[in-house]
Amino acid sequence: MSHEHRFPKEVVEIYEGIKNMSIRGAGRIAKYAVIALMKAAEDYKGGETRDFLQYMERVGSYLKSARPTAVSLPNAVTYVLSRLRKLSITSVEEGKQAVVNLAQEFVRKADEALKIIGELGSRRIENGDVLMTHCHSTAAVSVIVTAHRKGKVNVVYVKETRPAFQGLITAKALAEEGLEVIVIPDSSVRYFMKKVDKVVVGADTVAANGAVVNKIGTSLVALAAKEARVRFYVATETFKFSPYTLLGELVPIEVRDPREVVDEEWIRENEKVKIFNPVFDVTPPEYVDAIITEKGVIPPQAALLLLTEDYGIDLREIGMNPPATYEE
Repeated sequence: MSHEHRFPKEVVEIYEGIKNMSIRGAGRIAKYAVIALMKAAEDYKGGETRDFLQYMERVGSYLKSARPTAVSLPNAVTYVLSRLRKLSITSVEEGKQAVVNLAQEFVRKADEALKIIGELGSRRIENGDVLMTHCHSTAAVSVIVTAHRKGKVNVVYVKETRPAFQGLITAKALAEEGLEVIVIPDSSVRYFMKKVDKVVVGADTVAANGAVVNKIGTSLVALAAKEARVRFYVATETFKFSPYTLLGELVPIEVRDPREVVDEEWIRENEKVKIFNPVFDVTPPEYVDAIITEKGVIPPQAALLLLTEDYGIDLREIGMNPPATYEE
């Protein structure tokens, strides 16, 4: 039976949106994932509590399969379902209400986290700083906008971020806040780094050793910043920290359709040319000056300390069911 028949239309639409990147950005993916769980629960028509709980587990597995790299997706799903398992649910209606409450709680905490990250991150910005950012991150935007509202920063270099040009989303958001935004080609990062005081980026995943997985090109920005002695900050919610890496699992690096890089006609005319389109890369912890989270500003080496039970992660469960991994 297809997923289109197994799950509500809204759930399938969110799954497809995450998969095809119309819903993108680790934070938005997490929020939409718990909203999908809420929709699934509200739509459930069965009568047995056990069947409902099994159904929610199937919905969770389905949603987790949409994107392999952004750990915010499985963490968000696990936040809701792990807490649901621990409740003594006695009826389907009680279970449905519990899912709704947990999903709303997650979204509320995520919104609060962004505000705290913006405030804490803005304290790392000094008056007159010129910033650079890469891709689109609501956490990084929160830091930059908060610093701007305090009168600390006005000029931001935004990398275009090919092939999907997510940098243009950031550029629009920052310009609407009144900042002077300069969009630059990805290949020019080293040229412009000498004009920059600090770099602020987001993260899709933070590993236990403090390595940061983010949009392809992030590691090159970090390398250029390191060479130029420019501070490199990562702004991220703690639900993007990966508990799977505690067990030695690799962070899967998603590879997407070549047609995001060149059009189909070019591919047909040059069929002997191979096109490889990895979406993320890994920035070593030694290139990161600090990770700005809602729980505080930490050195990357302290990432391990934040991988607690706060998001309901059962390490024994992860060990039995690790996510698929890929070589970078």
